Amino acid sequence: MRRLHLLALALTAMVTLAGCAKVPTDPDERADFEAMNDPLEPMNRQIFDFNMVLDRAIMKPVATFYVDNVPEDARKSAHDFLNNLRDPWIFANDVLQGHPHQAADTLGRFMVNSVWGLGGLFDVVASSGGPKYHDNDMGTTFAVWGLPDGPYLMLPFYGPSSPRDVAGKAAAWAAEPSDIVIGSYSTIAVDAHTASDMLDSRAQVLDSMNDVERNSIDFYAAVRSLYRQQRAAQAGQKPAEY
Repeated sequence: MRRLHLLALALTAMVTLAGCAKVPTDPDERADFEAMNDPLEPMNRQIFDFNMVLDRAIMKPVATFYVDNVPEDARKSAHDFLNNLRDPWIFANDVLQGHPHQAADTLGRFMVNSVWGLGGLFDVVASSGGPKYHDNDMGTTFAVWGLPDGPYLMLPFYGPSSPRDVAGKAAAWAAEPSDIVIGSYSTIAVDAHTASDMLDSRAQVLDSMNDVERNSIDFYAAVRSLYRQQRAAQAGQKPAEY
């Protein structure tokens, strides 16, 4: 429920800032503006700048400290544990997207890793040559079902998104099995899960995002392009294993 409140606050902030968006009046600039499918670009850029301030002040330093001071094996176990918590929701989306073999692999991974991998701390399935972890979510499911993504959105705190992915996030936060189970014991545990997930996600892309920012003339446009490519690839084919 707390996550849904945060999402509502993010959407409220977007609506509040929407008045700041100005569509170019020049015909050529207007055509380029519309071709990007980013009609709220002025607002999105303001939110992106706000997110970057938070990232540079909090998330990036914390993720850098984590990577520099926590042994790689411990970070990998934490990553595998968080992936294992996601597997029941990934399984549900595999089924909803009509991928029975992939769903079976996901369910098998979850069962084996939960038992023999000490609750998912070790990905014994992948290390033994079995199916690797793959990501999947409700936004991708909506895409497979034919729901259009809508205009590009930059959410406060959460980053790149679209109306379709916002709906997917809302569905996930309301129904993700791992958080329902964890939340039945403690809301603090849910918050700890969320914080750990955020830290792990930021640490996973620490070097790659540094490279993108360093080599981009327009960091906002580069992030937008990478996000769209990733989501289009996930919607057009089975999620890649890694």
